Amino acid sequence: MEFEVKAFSGKQAGNYIDAIADLRIRLFRDYPYLYEGSPEYEKEYLGRYFKAPNSRVFLLFYGERIIGATTCIPLAEEADFIQKPFLENGFNLKEYFYFGESLLERIYRGKGFGKLFFQYREDEALKHPQIRYSCFCALNRPDDHHLKPDQYRPLNGFWEKLGYVQHPQMHASMSWKDIDQSEETTKKLPFWIKKIR
Repeated sequence: MEFEVKAFSGKQAGNYIDAIADLRIRLFRDYPYLYEGSPEYEKEYLGRYFKAPNSRVFLLFYGERIIGATTCIPLAEEADFIQKPFLENGFNLKEYFYFGESLLERIYRGKGFGKLFFQYREDEALKHPQIRYSCFCALNRPDDHHLKPDQYRPLNGFWEKLGYVQHPQMHASMSWKDIDQSEETTKKLPFWIKKIR
């Protein structure tokens, strides 16, 4: 079997919603997200990518099995809570391309697929003449978090090598239930931004 990345429009990607939702639920359960997901919420969350006219979903296949997925969308087509920090800081939404999740089965990590996912999404962003920046947000947990694995290493260094700069004054607010909690709590996810044009 061979590895193959396939690109889909949002509407086309809707055919793979169960596989994408399964990846999100299983992989985001790990630290640092500790996400207690559900298929119902996933379908609602992913729905905006399936409906947006210029969203793209890249799926990594190993044979016929989906082992990775990554999403991207013009920031102007994203949800309000993602756009809000940019509007509050006077940025032009039309100049930004937002990168959503980047998911990869654990046993296939360290083979360059993470970097490849960024390259595919940046190439997609550059197809839009008005886009000048790519961006994403990521969760920071406290260093002393009680569920932090001893072997955990944040991806900050990897993102910095790709040219992204963290802007801690800009963050998206998202709420979900952690695996060890009974109620949802709001998290602040700082943005990382790169000038691509």
